[in-house]
Amino acid sequence: MTRLILLTSGKGGVGKTTLTSNLAASLAEFGENVIAMDANLTTPNLGLQLGMHLTPHTLHDVLKGKSRLQDAIYPHPLGFRVIPSSLGLDDIKGVDVGRLPEISFSLLGKADYVIMDSAAGIGREALSAISATDEIIIVTNPDLPAVTDALKMLKIAQEPNIKIIGTVVNRMKGEKHELMAEKIEEILGIPIIAEIPEDDNVALSIAAKKPLVNYSPNSPAAIEIKKLAAWLSGRKYEKIKSRRSMNLLQRFVAWLTK
Repeated sequence: MTRLILLTSGKGGVGKTTLTSNLAASLAEFGENVIAMDANLTTPNLGLQLGMHLTPHTLHDVLKGKSRLQDAIYPHPLGFRVIPSSLGLDDIKGVDVGRLPEISFSLLGKADYVIMDSAAGIGREALSAISATDEIIIVTNPDLPAVTDALKMLKIAQEPNIKIIGTVVNRMKGEKHELMAEKIEEILGIPIIAEIPEDDNVALSIAAKKPLVNYSPNSPAAIEIKKLAAWLSGRKYEKIKSRRSMNLLQRFVAWLTK
């Protein structure tokens, strides 16, 4: 059974794209068949973050009827597949965002998970992305403006046929002005399913065009994202030691059990 999961927010810059790419990479690492789709058509960055921004076919082409969907699905070295959107301004013209549900639901049966990045805000593009999914994760930062905008998006997304999985609070710094987790849950009325700390490795991984969970797998943010992926897939997260961190006996045991 394919799970269509949309990552959305009330405002931009909260980290949806980074979370999309890293959830896809983490689920693939767990052995799941995953497609990551950039449903943010006006300011797409998923392909850019993954080094797949110069592909000959994009979601824009599919929505315009210029390309077949299968031609716009590309394999990523980490084991998941990607449907990128175009960075070109001209490609936005003539795009029928109302076809997003048709595209996403045609992926049913073709993967275990379709993780979608959406446009921020409550415009037509974001609303079409909501119509194109079965489940939603609200992404916010721990500040009042972000949470207030997240509440607006939440109210719009609360439709009978859509499951609200919960909230991911991203870029937590532990500063005094930040809203506490309990307060965020009180405002939104849904559970927090992950708290991801501010992590300098995120910017470095984006510059390297690699998911953080691969670029710096033991960094604080990467660990929390992998915990979230494990929870979504019904697994218990266990930190995997790299061979470099193993002692001689542990390496010998690992070699014997390969």
